[in-house]
Amino acid sequence: MALDLAQAAADAGEVPVGAVVVDPATQQVVATGFNAPISGHDPTAHAEIQALRAAAGARQNYRLTDLTLYVTLEPCAMCAGAISHARIGRVVWGADDPKGGAVIHGARVFDQPTCHWRPALQGGIEAETAAEMLRAFFRRRRGGTAAQALR
Repeated sequence: MALDLAQAAADAGEVPVGAVVVDPATQQVVATGFNAPISGHDPTAHAEIQALRAAAGARQNYRLTDLTLYVTLEPCAMCAGAISHARIGRVVWGADDPKGGAVIHGARVFDQPTCHWRPALQGGIEAETAAEMLRAFFRRRRGGTAAQALR
């Protein structure tokens, strides 16, 4: 489902990232989101933020400790901070993001002593599919080769 949402973002001209918040106790989808900073004129409209806002609204609570967030790309620092504030119980992502990620790359937000909530973490789920979707998007946008898209 997150990959389908990422494709919807790409179809809308946004970077293809999708997110789904699930209640693991019931396996019910609580909320979804996909990247929309360009169309929404909102630099905070990342897939994770969209999904967290919708989940908090659905639950009528900003604390989402019993939920799992699935996202197609390793969260950035902004999203990792929001995940911590939402107290998401678990984060599962697809492709690693060595340049912009902040979970296992960059700022490593959840490893910082000032981080007040650390979710369970699992990366690499459908990683190649998610990564290829991103490469293809940037390849089309730049009009270049696959090698150029990886830079």
